[in-house]
Amino acid sequence: MISEADNETAVIAATRQWLERAVIGLNLCPFARAPHVRGQVRFVVSGATNIDALAEDLASELNFLAEADPEQVETTLLIHPQVLGDFLAYNDFLDVADAVVEGLELDGVIQVASFHPQYQFADTAADDIENFSNRSPYPTLHLIREDSLSRVIESIDDPDAIYERNIERLRALGRAGWDALWRD
Repeated sequence: MISEADNETAVIAATRQWLERAVIGLNLCPFARAPHVRGQVRFVVSGATNIDALAEDLASELNFLAEADPEQVETTLLIHPQVLGDFLAYNDFLDVADAVVEGLELDGVIQVASFHPQYQFADTAADDIENFSNRSPYPTLHLIREDSLSRVIESIDDPDAIYERNIERLRALGRAGWDALWRD
């Protein structure tokens, strides 16, 4: 039987691999490399099995990040493998996540980005490769300091083009190329 600690270690390892090979390796997010290299990404596995418990874990992590020294913890990946496996339910939960941010008076301070194994943008087919830019091994809420995000955006020539470049990069890679990222 796998222990809870072993399971948590495996979840973090899979998420770290996704971050390194896809998000950073394919440069899907130009903001990700620096905090990862500096060891400032906090990986937290939620044991939540329902949305109320996940909302509590989210509030706890938002408070932690708001109080943490950015030189120590720049961003948090809150991974929740036991709840919201269905993408539509997950997508609905994002309104709850925004309400938690607002309730803690952290809107404008921290924002939540979303990643999910079945992520699907509006007006795309489920298997369209562009959806893979937001596909993570487990449902994940990415807590981002808005000040840090603003500084990085100011340093990029055309931040609005990131999404289009990601689509081009993923289409050039194709599904076979995506699948090859995960072979050891």
